[in-house]
Amino acid sequence: MSEERKPKRRGDVGIAWIYASYNNTIIHITDLSGAETIARVSGGMVAKADRDKPSPWAAMQAAMRAARIALDKGIRVVHVKVKAPGGYGPKTPGPGAGPAIRALVRAGLMVDRIEDVTPLPTDTIRKPGGRRGRRV
Repeated sequence: MSEERKPKRRGDVGIAWIYASYNNTIIHITDLSGAETIARVSGGMVAKADRDKPSPWAAMQAAMRAARIALDKGIRVVHVKVKAPGGYGPKTPGPGAGPAIRALVRAGLMVDRIEDVTPLPTDTIRKPGGRRGRRV
């Protein structure tokens, strides 16, 4: 009943870092140590208009392009780490995070685990703009 799984080689596993803000989505695929970049694509590289950079469509296109590059370089399995701006900014990822993960799977990469690595302050830093806010 148990299927025999081929042991993973160190070379075919990578990390897909997905930074999804409300202004852009960046997909950065590295090796397992995180030191060597394999592919780095953003929503702005695939969308012509600035308003389309954070869109789910641009995130999917960027993820497909990054996955194609990673598959060509021998990456088969990825650990996905999703990051939002955090700090005093929004703690929830932008609209491109979910579609980007879906696109990685559809492109042929096997997603091993999904983890949220948003930087959360234990206390917080003061938001810029001063006491009365940013005056426009």
